[in-house]
Amino acid sequence: MFPISDDNPEPGVPFVTWGLIAACVAVFLLQYSLPPGEAELAVYHYGLIPGVLFGSTEMSNAPVPAWATIFSSMFMHGGLAHLGGNMLYLWIFGDNIELAMGRVRFIVFYLATGIAAALAHALLVPASTVPLVGASGAISGVLGAYLLLYPRGRVRVLFIPFPLILLRTFYVPAIIVLGLWFAIQVFSGLMNPVEEAGVAFWAHVGGFVAGMALVPFFKRRDVSLFHKAQPKIFDARASGRRGPWG
Repeated sequence: MFPISDDNPEPGVPFVTWGLIAACVAVFLLQYSLPPGEAELAVYHYGLIPGVLFGSTEMSNAPVPAWATIFSSMFMHGGLAHLGGNMLYLWIFGDNIELAMGRVRFIVFYLATGIAAALAHALLVPASTVPLVGASGAISGVLGAYLLLYPRGRVRVLFIPFPLILLRTFYVPAIIVLGLWFAIQVFSGLMNPVEEAGVAFWAHVGGFVAGMALVPFFKRRDVSLFHKAQPKIFDARASGRRGPWG
């Protein structure tokens, strides 16, 4: 199952979510407009390197302090698929969380969960010299917040059977989609050594847990946890709200 939209309308315009997506896309285009050598160097300069952050490795001619790479790394991506997957999840789930918190609090929340995700990864491999890049840690925090605020929200998923015969979309409660996603991250983290994994699974876990822990303190007072606006458990009918693939 692959999420492609949700059916959980909230009044308001998610300017911050759109701005974060635009910023990540702009940085990606800037990255890949550089010559190959400079593009790789940019990843090492602005990606989070645990060894540099904790002082076991030195980075010569670093343009920013090591602590600042916690933030710069959130806007960099390793490829088009990496960028596209992250931005799709932010598009689907970010607007509801922004509108449930307000713009300023959402920015602080997004950065805070991104920090938690980065540290969850870095503390497991404190001497690593492999750069960590991507918005997925902060977006994982958004997913954790969504799970507590809208566990029965309707998420439209694309089902791809194997062997591939027929593609179909249908609605599934967010608690199943996000709960399954979290379980996959934990299982993958346990099955893949942190030093060898190409994906920072524990950053995803750390961001998700941080999002769940912080959302009660960042949501507006008039927004309740465990929202009950879910009419059906599974629904294959078309929705009035369209996502980017709707």
